[in-house]
Amino acid sequence: MSAASSELTVRAPEGAATPRLYGWGRLPMPGREQLSEDLERLTRGAVLSRGLGRSYGDSSLPASPDDRVAATRMANRILAFDPETGVIRAEAGLSLVELNRLFQSRGWFSPVTPGTKYVTLGGMVASDVHGKNHHIEGCFGAHVRSLTMRLADDSVVTCSPTELPDLFDATLGGMGLTGHILAVEFTLQRIPTAWILQESERVANIDEFVTALNTAAPKWPMTVGWIDCLTRGRSMGRGILMAGRWATKDEAPATPPGLGGQIALPFTFPNFAINPLTVGAFNGLYYWKHLAKRATRVVGPEPFFYPLDAILEWNGVYGSRGFTQYQCVVPRAAGAPAVREFMALLTKLGGASPLCVIKDCGPQGRGLLSFPMEGTSVAVDMAVSADTQRIVDRLNEFVISTGGRIYLTKDRFTRPEHFRAMEPRLPAFLAAREKWDPQRRLRSAQSVRLFGDRA
Repeated sequence: MSAASSELTVRAPEGAATPRLYGWGRLPMPGREQLSEDLERLTRGAVLSRGLGRSYGDSSLPASPDDRVAATRMANRILAFDPETGVIRAEAGLSLVELNRLFQSRGWFSPVTPGTKYVTLGGMVASDVHGKNHHIEGCFGAHVRSLTMRLADDSVVTCSPTELPDLFDATLGGMGLTGHILAVEFTLQRIPTAWILQESERVANIDEFVTALNTAAPKWPMTVGWIDCLTRGRSMGRGILMAGRWATKDEAPATPPGLGGQIALPFTFPNFAINPLTVGAFNGLYYWKHLAKRATRVVGPEPFFYPLDAILEWNGVYGSRGFTQYQCVVPRAAGAPAVREFMALLTKLGGASPLCVIKDCGPQGRGLLSFPMEGTSVAVDMAVSADTQRIVDRLNEFVISTGGRIYLTKDRFTRPEHFRAMEPRLPAFLAAREKWDPQRRLRSAQSVRLFGDRA
């Protein structure tokens, strides 16, 4: 198939309603995607690139129904790989699930992986994703050697930490607003086996959780915790801490792990399914199913890194109303009491959810809008309701008071004045946008909401 004939434009039939695109939180936005294997050609004239559409809020949604959205997922070729060093160069539409399928059994893995494998390399750069090993390896951008990009003026350039470094830094975590990422060169991590040695521990409350994370960080390269965000009192913040590392050949089973089975959610749940009663029952069962105080076992990477990916379309659990995720980082300088205060505020405000995750974050990276900073990250899923904006406002006000910030990839409700107050690096990012896209041609629904771009 020629590059010219491979392009597919998604158009509505004559007289039909305008098609809609959705974020993973089920936020609908009028718009159309264009697909092609030829990413350089496809992005010419486009104002937004979109991979697998798994950002929770409005960052991968168009600012206007008439905007040209370039869908990158057909442009997924591996362009080069060095088996000695692990350096790989691939098109931006290559997904992490495909990268794992091709390289995991060969002893290589992404140096950083988010909590889902359904993300493209371009999306990993645009969000500057982090994972369970942030306190050791930093964000994905720390391992990127160079980017090939189409800029707003349709020119194609290469940037890196030494070549056009201001563009490179603004693109890491820049939510696709500095240019269309065409190709990514980065270094894979060599792994001894494809298995994980995991230690899990039942933790009684949020104070113990912060201590346990600090204790685990020097011993384990990967740590994460599930928190009961509904229970109050002495057990507030109780949960399960999971720590892990790649298993050695002596520790791992002789056979490789499977790629993970999947089940499809049979239907979209009714909106009333997620409520304090059902969430409380789930949280109690999940906490007490971990009968032992501490347990060690060897597990596959799928349940360790991507537990939710085992259920296709799991976002349907929250019903047709959709959901949002609030993810923030409370700086270590604010101290453990600030984390406890945040959890107290979260449990008081409501927004009941069975999914609340706590992680330890290391030093801030070079990306101008990269999310993590040294401290404690808390992420909670919330079904969208009439009260969601108020909850997000209150949480943001507290996070601002601690010097923390929120994760743009998950955000849908933060007000522009709150984002300005929590992000001292914003002027540098806006200056980079002014240099590389003075007409603000590259834009999204999120950039309209937060930065005042035209719709």
